[in-house]
Amino acid sequence: MSSPRRRWIGLVFISVAVALIIVDSTIVNVAIPRVVEDLDISSTQVQWVQETYTLVFAALLLVFGTLADRFGRRRLMLIGVVIFAGASIFAALSLDGGLLIAARTLQGVGGAMILPASLSIINSTFLGRERAIAFAVWGSTIGGMAAVGPLLGGWLTTYYSWRWAFGINVPLGIVIVVGVLIFVSESREAGAPTRIDVVGALLSVVLFGSLVFGLIEGRSYGWWSSDSPPDFWTLDISPIPFVFAVTLLALVGFVLWGLRRERLGRPTMLAFGLLRIPSFRNGNIAALIVSLGEFGIILSLPLWLQNVLGYDALQTGLVILALAIGSFVASGFAGALGNRLAPVLIVRVGILAEIAGLVLVALAIHPGAQWWQIVPGLFVYGFGVGCATAQLTGVVLKDVPLEQSGQGSGTQSTSRQVGSALGIAILGTVLFTSLGAGLAARLDERGTIPASAQEQVVDAVVDSSGTAIPGLDEKSPEIADDARAAFSDATRNAAFSAAGFLVLGLLATLRLGGSGRREEHLEA
Repeated sequence: MSSPRRRWIGLVFISVAVALIIVDSTIVNVAIPRVVEDLDISSTQVQWVQETYTLVFAALLLVFGTLADRFGRRRLMLIGVVIFAGASIFAALSLDGGLLIAARTLQGVGGAMILPASLSIINSTFLGRERAIAFAVWGSTIGGMAAVGPLLGGWLTTYYSWRWAFGINVPLGIVIVVGVLIFVSESREAGAPTRIDVVGALLSVVLFGSLVFGLIEGRSYGWWSSDSPPDFWTLDISPIPFVFAVTLLALVGFVLWGLRRERLGRPTMLAFGLLRIPSFRNGNIAALIVSLGEFGIILSLPLWLQNVLGYDALQTGLVILALAIGSFVASGFAGALGNRLAPVLIVRVGILAEIAGLVLVALAIHPGAQWWQIVPGLFVYGFGVGCATAQLTGVVLKDVPLEQSGQGSGTQSTSRQVGSALGIAILGTVLFTSLGAGLAARLDERGTIPASAQEQVVDAVVDSSGTAIPGLDEKSPEIADDARAAFSDATRNAAFSAAGFLVLGLLATLRLGGSGRREEHLEA
């Protein structure tokens, strides 16, 4: 094992690598309105700019978590950073929505290499109390960077270009590669088989891909019947039920295939054997539900701040900075009480704070809101993210044998990323469906606009993700006011929905126990 000083310096660069993928994800949220304006992309494409990255990320985590254990964790992280930085150049130079989505797909591949490798390196490098501290640093990085990203993205987008929001990844990637090469030692699972479960990998990609595709495109193609089916579809009913049927078949096939391979003593993509460990099984369920509620709201809030309140990207980043400040405060709180409270209790405190913060944000959302009305809720929400993220990771992995740390970290990372993907898909659907229905209802109440014109207005606002609202001020201030009110209602609905999922996540943590003191969980 490397010297303590070298290990901790290495952790800094590992955390920066995690920050790279987290910052990029949140930077895009702030830059989206400018991207919509510049590239003229639809609201569905807006979701896919976000979702393609998260979807590919989630689908490949199991694959790369396994590969990292078998072929070298540091090696896979470095490859991931190079791919991610290269794809960022591609994204920065994109000339239309399709090219940007393709670049985001490549970024998802790189990110899926970085995250499980980072967790696995920490789990194999640090022991006992040091491991808990390392996970706290790692988790605080995720929580903090989720909000620092909008600030950085806002500054770059406002004073330079949204393209620099991607270009910033290149110098960061160079710093990471140099630091990891110098300070992080290579490690791999001793005696691990070199072959991987190819069929299981393909089934996992189909499973997650079809699920998220159905959730995103359901509002466009219809959940059952369809007035606007895709060009390739010839049946009268929507393709979405068939997509979900594929999801179900892929899930059954993935589980049956994995259990069969496990019985035969062959490597599997998911650590089915680890799911027999109560803390690992229940912790992954909680992580998935909590992640679903945690980051979905970050899609809608920047759009509302810019298109309804009229903030620029930098002002939006400054408002959301309250989330980062709350997360950093939480790291101090967890450090001060971490030796006296069981990790699962800190997780519950964090989730409760997240729920309270989202409710405060939701109650403050209206067309005439001021920044100071939003900031307190974001601070409380960020405090909760900071408490819950790192501690939940430790709870999930605390009983996982060291030699299976890669599989364990890959599985829990998958739980988180699947939750994030579902959160963006579900809460994005809540946002845009509520926006369309709410605006249509308000225009109906006016009774002065022909039905065809109403439909054009609703489609313009929804398809532009709200960026068409400022332009309505010149044509019809009354309709612009209706659009701002409808967008505010939709954003509030998304916030309350996220809080509801976090309530389910809190209930899921009740199966994790938690009466013990922290010292019980820190043995290597």
